[in-house]
Amino acid sequence: MTQNGISTTLRGQEQYETFYSAHRGKRISRVMYDYRTEDGELFSVVAPTLKECQQKRNEWLTKKK
Repeated sequence: MTQNGISTTLRGQEQYETFYSAHRGKRISRVMYDYRTEDGELFSVVAPTLKECQQKRNEWLTKKK
């Protein structure tokens, strides 16, 4: 998803990956999500599920209009 700390997401594309972290001794999964609009603007978010990431992206796109 990144190269040298810069997103490799292309215009009109979404990319995501799941990672695990520890919180109070429990292993929890999170999704790191990137979406780049056709005009090149990047949206990034981390959430518990892919569905939640996409909902946040849709809300962001709606606010942009």
